[in-house]
Amino acid sequence: MSDLGESLDELGYGIVPKLVDLEDCAALVARWGDDAAFRKRVVMQKHGFGRGEYRYFAYPLPPLVQALRTSLYAELAPIANRWRARLGLASEFPATLEAYLEKCHAAGQARPTPLVLRYEAGDFNCLHQDLYGEQVFPLQVTVLLSEPARDFTGGEFLLVEQRPRAQSRGEVVPLARGDAVVFAVRERPRRGPRGFHRAQMRHGVSRIRSGLRFSLGIIFHDAA
Repeated sequence: MSDLGESLDELGYGIVPKLVDLEDCAALVARWGDDAAFRKRVVMQKHGFGRGEYRYFAYPLPPLVQALRTSLYAELAPIANRWRARLGLASEFPATLEAYLEKCHAAGQARPTPLVLRYEAGDFNCLHQDLYGEQVFPLQVTVLLSEPARDFTGGEFLLVEQRPRAQSRGEVVPLARGDAVVFAVRERPRRGPRGFHRAQMRHGVSRIRSGLRFSLGIIFHDAA
């Protein structure tokens, strides 16, 4: 995780190659039609979010999603606390996901947020931040479940960093099937000439040119 931490500190994101194997990617895609696995479906164009749709998993999460959420949180919590320290804030995130979710639920955020997103030709996801209440874990994860160039074209993962008194910086993050990108939910500490300051981050997906693109989103804070 040291390379990942360095990339997150420098760029606001980092890639974990082959986090999910191909069989598990296919199994997660196949869950799309299982209504019992999900608590909510969102059609993005109805809300001005872009085009496409996504479904939030219900509790209990599928075992793979639960395992990923638990293990990734444990690896990322020290980075999240380091980011807070760089912004002059006290550590806020406990060592385990279970303890963190207790904080979320005490704040009225008890609905699960891991989700599967589905895009077809012409769909896209506007730049946004995934905020669901007062409790916000500053990092989240997206896993690409489809194969670029075979299952779909277009559909690049996008990140934009807003820099104080400067133009925004955009980046396309290349992913293969099963790869994960870990990135800042809302902001990250960015080193400037006078120390660290807050850099606002937004993420999205460019227009799908052909085919179907599925991804898994792992958000660590629950929703109100």
